[in-house]
Amino acid sequence: MHAIGIDIGGTKIAGGLVAEDGTIVRQERRPTPAGDGAAIIQAVVDVVETLRAGEQVAGVGVAAPGFIDAAQSTVYYTPNIPWRSEPLRADLSERLPGLDITIDNDANAAGWAEYRFGAGRGYRDMTLLTIGTGVGGAIVTEGHLLRGGFGAAAEIGHMRVVPGGLPCGCGQRGCIEQYGSGRALLRFANEIADQRGIGQALAAARDEHGELDGHLVYELIVAEDPGALFALRELGGWLGQAAASLSAVLDPQVFVFGGGVAAAGELLLDPIREAYLAHLPARGFHPEPHFATAELVNDAGVVGAADIARTHAAA
Repeated sequence: MHAIGIDIGGTKIAGGLVAEDGTIVRQERRPTPAGDGAAIIQAVVDVVETLRAGEQVAGVGVAAPGFIDAAQSTVYYTPNIPWRSEPLRADLSERLPGLDITIDNDANAAGWAEYRFGAGRGYRDMTLLTIGTGVGGAIVTEGHLLRGGFGAAAEIGHMRVVPGGLPCGCGQRGCIEQYGSGRALLRFANEIADQRGIGQALAAARDEHGELDGHLVYELIVAEDPGALFALRELGGWLGQAAASLSAVLDPQVFVFGGGVAAAGELLLDPIREAYLAHLPARGFHPEPHFATAELVNDAGVVGAADIARTHAAA
């Protein structure tokens, strides 16, 4: 039976009617009224009502940014939406009677989609890192999402890698988010551009456009510009170091890297593997995990949320 997945983002609310094999049968989108929590709930209801028209659905899964409680019911906190201890599941259930509603973190939903239908297929233990403006994460162990005792597990972006390092939006210093994110890649690229030398192409792009952005840096990476590749290798080095620390705790069979930067493919994975091996405890006596880039890309949140809802309804 089909299920509905909703992915609430900072700029858009994406929804899909999803088949059991992860295929999106029908899609809907609405802009996110980010400053109005009640309006966001109504927009989600509108998307669900449109998608369910004429269909029998197993349930509705909603992927939201921020901290979700262990009961998959309440949004404790989300940074760009004014929800604080928001009883989202109850609110939606009231407006969508008769539907089984499940709430989960957006990175968890994306990770579950990759585990079920993407780069994590065939493994029992997977760790996903999403490389965007920040760094998100999802952990699947023994075939189950790791949510933790309070529902806030897998906040990988706030694992500290540099004590006393760069300040992070979470209030701490030295989080991997400050060294392994898309924002960090831009910082590295600008530092290399300042030096000229191998950063000449980066500097020229910055001079022409006024500033560097992710698209410009990615174009130079694809063109194998030495400066852009150096910035990417620095990013990959930090991510590989973080993966080695995660491996010491979680021992995953596969690391999956998502987000826009992951489009670089092997150009990103190669320095990640090198740094992983350089920082791995008991190197040579530990089986090496597989490293892969995400396959579902922008659809992962919708597909994962729907499959989580289907699993929840069947339990």
